[in-house]
Amino acid sequence: MRTRCRSAVLLLLAAAILAPLAQAQQKLLAPTPPMGWNSWDSYGLTITESQFQANVDVLAARLKPLGYQYAVVDEGWYLANPEAANHPQTLQYRIDANGRYLPATNRFASATGAAGFQPLADYVHARGLKFGIHIIRGISKQAVAANLPVANSSFHAADLADTSDTCPWNPDNFGVQDNPAGQAWYDALFQQYAAWGVDYIKVDCIASHPYKGDEIRMIHRAIQRSGRPIVLSLSPGPAPLDKAAEVAANAQVWRISDDVWDRWLRPADQHFPQGVKNQFAIIASWAPQVRPGNWPDADMLPLGTLGPVPGYGQPRTSALTHDEQRTLVTLWSIARSPLFMGGNLTQLDDWTAALISNPDVLAMDQQGHDQRLASPPPDPMDSPSSDQSDGLIAWTSNGDHGRQYLALFNTTNSPMRFVVPLRRYGFTADKYAARDLWEHKDLGKIAEATAALPPHAVLLLELRH
Repeated sequence: MRTRCRSAVLLLLAAAILAPLAQAQQKLLAPTPPMGWNSWDSYGLTITESQFQANVDVLAARLKPLGYQYAVVDEGWYLANPEAANHPQTLQYRIDANGRYLPATNRFASATGAAGFQPLADYVHARGLKFGIHIIRGISKQAVAANLPVANSSFHAADLADTSDTCPWNPDNFGVQDNPAGQAWYDALFQQYAAWGVDYIKVDCIASHPYKGDEIRMIHRAIQRSGRPIVLSLSPGPAPLDKAAEVAANAQVWRISDDVWDRWLRPADQHFPQGVKNQFAIIASWAPQVRPGNWPDADMLPLGTLGPVPGYGQPRTSALTHDEQRTLVTLWSIARSPLFMGGNLTQLDDWTAALISNPDVLAMDQQGHDQRLASPPPDPMDSPSSDQSDGLIAWTSNGDHGRQYLALFNTTNSPMRFVVPLRRYGFTADKYAARDLWEHKDLGKIAEATAALPPHAVLLLELRH
């Protein structure tokens, strides 16, 4: 009898312990790396409602079946005249009576009155997708100048604004003090976004230059209090690696580098934008932090048509070669970065569509685990070596149903031929059934990886024992 009672008590204790864990798993935001489309790379500050809807329609029809689910309006949606960004004193903002930004109605016609983004979110949700927006941390300078009341509180803008704190590259806001008034501001802001139906928030000028831990924590609490599950993405990068625990406790996604655009290498004497080759060492440094609900973000995919008004440079087709584009998508996917297409989906060409729609590569991103750098990345500023073993970078990952992955990257500026034993990268069986995932070709049973790779190209193998 005593044994049965003790067993019953143990079962009850186990249930009490496991039930919250099960509930936590059900409520886990971003259990896999988020995938979607973001407006910045093609429209910069200028996107309109009709342009956004046109991209959403393509996203729903062509990419949603593959797992792409978020459609995000990036920076500046509250500006009536975003084309005046180089003359910030002339910018025209739309705010409500409590100082919160509202979509500019000359660009988002459905946002009239107090509707905000709810009609546009409804449009996105009706297509089985999720809706996201970009914001700059802080409180609008207009709200501070008028000392507007904070919604649902007794506070006013003067109680929370830190007028000594401005974003170094955006003129819109002042920072927010870590005090009850500051928390009330963020609570009111995210109550508004929850009422609109927002599913994904990209908060900028918060993860780097400068890193603002206080505001990250306040925003996290505000999301929890909003009553809506909203994925929090922190930008820009590089988020500091020594703050990994803090960002992981408060956000689901955070940028690990400055903006990545369509170039292979950022020269040593430049700080912006980031090149693909520069990402190898950075992504490797963050690999131990990758887990369900926590996704170091290597940035958007600057692929396809970047226009009509890209966030950097002139309208163009991506300047990356096809080999460099495959390298980018492979590195992002094997490292399990979020995948947000930046190119204009209304002009999606067949080659780019195939690149971002490869189901085997996407499965590696979404279901992979134990991903790791299997050989050290080179210093991107080093000169290429005549030794062909230099500059060959290897990543491995495990998938479901016994799949394993090996990616071999030629990061040099010269063609490379190699024959390397799989054992070098931790594969212990004598031979593996191999498939080239980009060429869609079965290679039979192999013990060695053999290839002749052009500069900046990749060999991606799926291996089964």
